[in-house]
Amino acid sequence: MTEPPRTPDGRYIVVDGVLWRATRPDLTEAERERLVHELMDARRAVGAGKRAGDDAAVAKARRSVDAAKIALGERGPVWWDDGAPDHDRHKVENTPYAGWWAGR
Repeated sequence: MTEPPRTPDGRYIVVDGVLWRATRPDLTEAERERLVHELMDARRAVGAGKRAGDDAAVAKARRSVDAAKIALGERGPVWWDDGAPDHDRHKVENTPYAGWWAGR
């Protein structure tokens, strides 16, 4: 499986022409792997809760998904500190990355 394109500054990956905030680069590999494992467990718990019709379990699992995504830097406050705005979930063509994307 190939990695999705990453913006030159490393802040986003591009999936189907949409920017998605990338994982924080300051995480160690071990920490990133631990958080991804927690994220996958939480996503599986969402599915299990849905299959069981357990709304409380789904809500709890979704909070765990959110916590893992925040810890990875993919949600919540941005992980960069230069004041640049967040373009998460924007079409790349409607952001300052449009020229880079068009020239790839």
